[in-house]
Amino acid sequence: MWTSRQMMAIALARQVEDGKTYIIGTGLPLIGGALAKNTHAPNANLIFETGLMEGNPQEVPTSVSDLRICYQSSVLWPQFRFFGYEAIAARRGVIAAGFLGGAQIDPYGNLNSTSIGDYYHPSARFSGSGGANGIATYCDTFIVMKHEKRRFVEHVDYITSPGWIDGPDGRAKRGLAPDKGPRAVVTELGVMRFGEDRRMYLAEVFPGVTAEQIVENTGFAIDVSRAVEAEPPSEEVLRILSEKVDPLRIMTA
Repeated sequence: MWTSRQMMAIALARQVEDGKTYIIGTGLPLIGGALAKNTHAPNANLIFETGLMEGNPQEVPTSVSDLRICYQSSVLWPQFRFFGYEAIAARRGVIAAGFLGGAQIDPYGNLNSTSIGDYYHPSARFSGSGGANGIATYCDTFIVMKHEKRRFVEHVDYITSPGWIDGPDGRAKRGLAPDKGPRAVVTELGVMRFGEDRRMYLAEVFPGVTAEQIVENTGFAIDVSRAVEAEPPSEEVLRILSEKVDPLRIMTA
C-alpha cells in the first residue's frame, strides 16, 4: 500500500511532462518532480527560485535553499537573475508551470500565504509571497494543499498569488495574462481542476476516498459529478519513490 503523501507526490509527478520546464518549490513538489524525472519524464527541466537550474540531488533536500539541490545543476544564478529569467521565459512560454502552496485557496484558485483575518490586525501572519506571486502572475500553476474547510474557503482573506480571480475574464480585467492560471490542485484526498467557468471542480478522488469526504472538507460548493477514481500507482513507481527518491521517508511518511 501507499501513504496519502505518497499518493500526493505521485499525482504531482503525473502533472510533469517530458521535455518541459517547471519551477519547483519546497516539500512534496521536490518529490513529485524527482519522481517524474526518474519515471516518465527524464528530460523534464526542474528549476528553483534560489537560482538553480536542472539540479539532480542524490538525497532529499529539505528546501530549495538546501545545498544538496546543487548537485549536477547546470546553472547557479544569483536570485535576481533567476527572477528576470522567470519573467521573460514565462512570457515566451518557455516555463510550462510552477508549483505553489498556501494557507487558503478559494474556488478560483486564488491563494493566500500572507495573513488570516484583517490584514492590519491578523489572527495569524505568514511569510508572504516569496516568489509565488511572480509565478502565479506569469505561469500556469499546480497547487499543493492540505484539504481542510479552513483552507478551502469561499473568499481568501488576502490574495497573495492570483488564480483565475473571479471567473473567465477575471485575469484579463486586471491586466494579467488571461491564458495563464491554476490548472490543478492536489491534496491528500484527490485532484481538483478548473472548468471553462474557471471554478474548481473535483476531477479525481484517490483510491479509498469518497466524493462525500471532499465535500465535507471543502468550505464552498464544489462540483463532484465529473470525478473519477485516480489510477493507483504501479509497484515500480512505488519502488522508485520509496527506494530512490525518498528512501528515508522525509517527505512521504
